[in-house]
Amino acid sequence: MIGVITHHWAKPDLVGEARTLLDGNGEAQSRHSGFLSRQTLISRSDPTKITTLVVWESNEIYDGWRASPERERAMLGADELWSRPAESERFDMVD
Repeated sequence: MIGVITHHWAKPDLVGEARTLLDGNGEAQSRHSGFLSRQTLISRSDPTKITTLVVWESNEIYDGWRASPERERAMLGADELWSRPAESERFDMVD
């Protein structure tokens, strides 16, 4: 199992739209084989910073999601919402 933590920074006037897009992405992820769970976190010190933790069965399954047309559709138009590029890192689950 892997956990993927991704930090997104929305443009200040587009936080609502960014959250809606990320929620839709999460909904699409939940239908992908190998998806286990997803949490969304909003920074207390920077309300434009939206972080997600998504748990997948394996690294290969997550790679499949990243390359899928479903992900491409879910994230359509996302580039215009961010004030800086997203940062993502994969972690091995140990519990």
